[in-house]
Amino acid sequence: MSSTPSELKYARSHEWARLEEDGTVTVGITEHAQDALGDVVYIEVPTPGDHIAGGDQAGVVESVKAASDIYSPLSGEVLSVNESLEDEPELVNSDPYNDGWLFKVQPEDLSELEGLLSADDYQSVCDEDDA
Repeated sequence: MSSTPSELKYARSHEWARLEEDGTVTVGITEHAQDALGDVVYIEVPTPGDHIAGGDQAGVVESVKAASDIYSPLSGEVLSVNESLEDEPELVNSDPYNDGWLFKVQPEDLSELEGLLSADDYQSVCDEDDA
């Protein structure tokens, strides 16, 4: 069973969102997603300053098995990206919820987080996918 931290919110498309103390939101892909992808070899993330809409494609994760789109769980301006992933994309495999984060967003509307899944609900989605 994958780790699903309870303090995060989740999209059905397997991204997580963490509300930071400063009101920004950090986004990454879940342990379930990285496990399904296998060894990550390349990550394309949005450019700081880009505006992204919730549910829109924000990048791509490529692994030895497949490429998969990354979707933004909420709308806002991209503030920063995890530059460590350029040289170490495998951080997404080894630590998807901390060192393997993808990008940070200044959200337009924090209430969009309420539309995301709780950890328990996301785990149920994963269990259905695995069944």
